[in-house]
Amino acid sequence: MKNGPPLGGYGAAAMNAALAESMTKLPEQLRKTLTWDRGKELSGHAQFALETGTKVFFADPHSPWQRPTNENTNGLLRQYFPKGTDLSRWSAEDLEAVALAINNRPRKILGWKTPAEVFKEQLRSLKQPGVATTG
Repeated sequence: MKNGPPLGGYGAAAMNAALAESMTKLPEQLRKTLTWDRGKELSGHAQFALETGTKVFFADPHSPWQRPTNENTNGLLRQYFPKGTDLSRWSAEDLEAVALAINNRPRKILGWKTPAEVFKEQLRSLKQPGVATTG
């Protein structure tokens, strides 16, 4: 309530619905677990886990190193949207354009590949049949 009433689509129920829908687009192997921070919008985690079958874990309080990709991505997002920015003034297309730019930005940690490239490689590896080996 600090800056007025919550916007439509904000809160635990909206978060669960949006996240559940997004996750259905992923292969089952990538939907097994999810690590969340401790925001109020994530308070519906038990219901989310029941509805999706995804195990939900939480990072320890004040431990950003447990979610480094999230913290790095937040820093990249701040280049487009300073902290406290009201995202409701941006269209879905604008937000998608920012996501596309960030996901196609090479990262040192990924050997200068983009997150999009690494994700596509992961998807390809999930589709390949396993190869049995003898040791």
